[in-house]
Amino acid sequence: MNLHEMKTSTKAVKADFLIKNGKILNVFTKEILEDSIAITNGMIVGIGDYEAKTVIDAEGKYISPGFIDSHVHIESSMVLPSEYARTVLPHGVTTVITDPHEIANVAGVNGIQMMLDASENIPLDVRVMLPSCVPATSLERGGAILYAEHLEPFMKHPRVLGLAEVMDYPAVMSMEKQMIDKLELAHAYQKPIDGHLAGLTKNEINTYSYAGISTDHECTNVQEVLERLRAGIYVAFREGSAARNLKDLLPAVNERNAQRIMYCTDDKHLDDIMKEGSIDFCIRTAIEYGIHPVTAYSMATLNPASCYGLKQKGAIAPGYEASLVFLSDLELVEVTDVWCKDEFIVKNKQNSNLIKNDELNFIDSKVSLGDLKIEDLELKTDDKTLANIIEINPNSIVTNHFIEKLPIEHTQFAPSVAKNLCKIAVLDRYHSKKEIGLGIVKGLNLIDGAIATTIAHDSHQLIVAGMNDEDMYLAIKTIEEMNGGIVVVSSGTVIAKLELPIGGLMSNKSAEEVEAGLYQIEKSLLQIRPNNTFNAFLTLSFLALPVIPSIKITTKGLFNVNEFKFIPVLFDE
Repeated sequence: MNLHEMKTSTKAVKADFLIKNGKILNVFTKEILEDSIAITNGMIVGIGDYEAKTVIDAEGKYISPGFIDSHVHIESSMVLPSEYARTVLPHGVTTVITDPHEIANVAGVNGIQMMLDASENIPLDVRVMLPSCVPATSLERGGAILYAEHLEPFMKHPRVLGLAEVMDYPAVMSMEKQMIDKLELAHAYQKPIDGHLAGLTKNEINTYSYAGISTDHECTNVQEVLERLRAGIYVAFREGSAARNLKDLLPAVNERNAQRIMYCTDDKHLDDIMKEGSIDFCIRTAIEYGIHPVTAYSMATLNPASCYGLKQKGAIAPGYEASLVFLSDLELVEVTDVWCKDEFIVKNKQNSNLIKNDELNFIDSKVSLGDLKIEDLELKTDDKTLANIIEINPNSIVTNHFIEKLPIEHTQFAPSVAKNLCKIAVLDRYHSKKEIGLGIVKGLNLIDGAIATTIAHDSHQLIVAGMNDEDMYLAIKTIEEMNGGIVVVSSGTVIAKLELPIGGLMSNKSAEEVEAGLYQIEKSLLQIRPNNTFNAFLTLSFLALPVIPSIKITTKGLFNVNEFKFIPVLFDE
């Protein structure tokens, strides 16, 4: 409590600012009230008629609390936090709960520290959940391994909230020591713990909830939402670039349970944020579905603030931070201005200048593949005619386990346009060893060429898919030369590429430059993938994540997530 602010609240002294003539969303009573907001030292000190040094006319606009993204990996935007802030602030997002496990998988504690440093002194409030699963499971490896002792020094950081998504459910169920150490660390510091409950049974959900894991963002249907809510778990409805679950989950919302539901973007590419929005898109979609507007806004404000113990966020009331979103249209979520603490950060939909990160020590990326030869990409069939195949579900990161008879050429698997089959490979990029997992993917819609990237959740190895070994090899070697990024190859020619020198995940360029690079990638991709009904690169990147059902691939080979074991690609009929 600040005595000067309290004096302002009593009207003994003038407030710094008074915002009048606004229609305030009261997320406590689900009302819209025409009143004024008094602000001092960036805090709301009163609602009503106050004297102030500066009076601002809201001109009848609606005023909402700042939006909170309850779970996001900033690295997935492919820009640094300052540029990410420039992108999401005009969409009303003033706070994000981020998990830097992408860069942590590449660079360990140095990656976490870099993201903390890079998010200092920017108007976007970046709160951090510490990565709990680096690597995602004990059955794979990336650039780092993090144990509880590596995480503990960060627990006292003022912007660290708790422990991020616990995705290694076998480690939880078997009470594996390293996992229990991390859970106990969070409990010792009285910090919240995020969950990752993809495909879990009722018993496993019970165990997660008992262990103090209090959120999940992996629901794909209404029944899963209700199961988690009944177990006392907050549910974040996800609308990212690859995983788009929002519309399937909205039927679960009613006025009795809405207070335990929030939104998140998880992994959303920069160009998708620019095209359709961030949390504002979620609110708009919820209102279109029929959810009461103030309830839809509460799911973006008060609910995540309550979930994560952000006691001064999520509402417009005395004692709350002055993070305000001005809207010309409540139901269309037309954001015009964004106020953070004591100034407009966005005015008339335009950003003010943000602090750059020129003096930070960035995480370099080096791709080391060893003595790789094109022959290493051959998938020999011998006498085997059946294959375990990864089948893609468009706009989902959940895959199907598909078994199909193979097209064969000279005892090797031959990709097929007619059957929509292509080859996939995941290569260890960290240890200069030729550790390569080979497999087959159905439904990626390639008709020629190859695509490759060092964004491969969560270990971020090099992942490539293609219709012939020559183009796949060229894509791999181009990624190696760039030391990380994205590449599109067609008929022996690199037709587009985007360098991501920071850990093979992010660019040090502006949001506009990266968006232009992504546009060129998508434009070029149409040459080898004219059926562009879902995001190819984001879908590709999640095919390497062995904690999402049903079947994925790592550097060690094809992985059956449901049975949690490696399986062969080929087998006898």
